[in-house]
Amino acid sequence: MGMYGDWFIMLVAGAFLLFWLYRGAYRWLHQPISVNRLTLGKGGELTEDDENIIFLERSGYEVLSGKHRVPIRIDLDGQSLNSRLYIDYIAEQDGKMYIVKTARERMPMDWTGSGVRDRLLIYSLLLPECTGVLFVDAKEQIIRQIIFNISD
Repeated sequence: MGMYGDWFIMLVAGAFLLFWLYRGAYRWLHQPISVNRLTLGKGGELTEDDENIIFLERSGYEVLSGKHRVPIRIDLDGQSLNSRLYIDYIAEQDGKMYIVKTARERMPMDWTGSGVRDRLLIYSLLLPECTGVLFVDAKEQIIRQIIFNISD
């Protein structure tokens, strides 16, 4: 096989190398700028006597996980600040996942376009694989489904 076999192996290795470089460049050019994607862990413990979970399950949702704490580090003029976002639950219905936020007496919801946007859009942007946000008020027995459609 001698010299021709060596050339054949080099040609095959070169073709694999070119293909691998092409695929890497193609992915790099066609994927959005990488963002630190949020991956949620297991979340907090689900308690059986939680009125929000009971209300969601009675309404046909399956609660998949409990409270998630999302830490946020902020650089403000060279000074480091820390904050966090809380996701109350992740729920699913008919194969669609939803982020769940619960009503708080201290933070009443402003049900205008700008009020909903300011309060809940961040969650939809944080987890784009979720269909939308559910706002649950167990005391009033209300579940509001919010789906943001961002277009030109």
